[in-house]
Amino acid sequence: MKELKLQKLFFYLFLLGMTIVYVGPFLFSLSISFNAEQDVFSWPIKLLPEKWTLNNYRMVWQDLPFSTWLFNSFIITLVQTITNVFFASLAGFAFARLEFPGKNLIFSLLLASLMVPGIILLVPKFIILNEFHLINTYFGLMAPGLVTVVNIFLMKQFFMTIPKDLEEAALIDGCSYFRIFWQIFLPVSKPALAAVAIYTFQGSWNEFLWPVIVSVTDEMFTLPLGMAFLKNEFSVQWPLMMAGTILISIPTLIIFLVFQRYFVQGVASAGLKE
Repeated sequence: MKELKLQKLFFYLFLLGMTIVYVGPFLFSLSISFNAEQDVFSWPIKLLPEKWTLNNYRMVWQDLPFSTWLFNSFIITLVQTITNVFFASLAGFAFARLEFPGKNLIFSLLLASLMVPGIILLVPKFIILNEFHLINTYFGLMAPGLVTVVNIFLMKQFFMTIPKDLEEAALIDGCSYFRIFWQIFLPVSKPALAAVAIYTFQGSWNEFLWPVIVSVTDEMFTLPLGMAFLKNEFSVQWPLMMAGTILISIPTLIIFLVFQRYFVQGVASAGLKE
């Protein structure tokens, strides 16, 4: 009994330590965002500012084109989330339920593409979009993330857990495969769809590398890219950067908290098979 309690104690201490490791930097960033710039590097370091100020958040909104960056990030993230949910679920349904020549080969090639480091594909993507004059455009920012192989795989695995009786009954009633997908499979796939939506939203909202390659003018900057330009060769405006970072993280945090239950169910069920 004592050994069990001791194990629980060590387990809780371990969880507490991991929580501090992951949450600590975020809380310290939050503290810096309410601090004056001249007090950021004061010694000794204070976890809580002596004089709280909202001036950093005001400057982010008023002195920077934050609203433009916010609009760009919102449009790109919204479009990529919608297209990933629809096309990934449609492709997942096709690979899970339909029979067509080369299905296994095509799916294997898609999975094999995951073994190629994404950074290697940046130059070919840029060359292709440049040939179509899509650099520094919304479509150029959106195109590479309209649908991803990971989301297709996730939806395929989930659709394979749905009983075949539903599909067979719908076929007997004369339903087309698209109607089966739209009216039967999608309504029961909310956990997997939520997981895909959260994955896509988080990845698109925080994407930095692709926008920094495709964006030429600051009117096309996204939020992460715009915040990065607060750091220059000689100085870094840490309070402004932290204030902007906190504002950027709020939508992702809210969406994850709201859809957390569906997210966990979707990830767990994607690893099952009927």
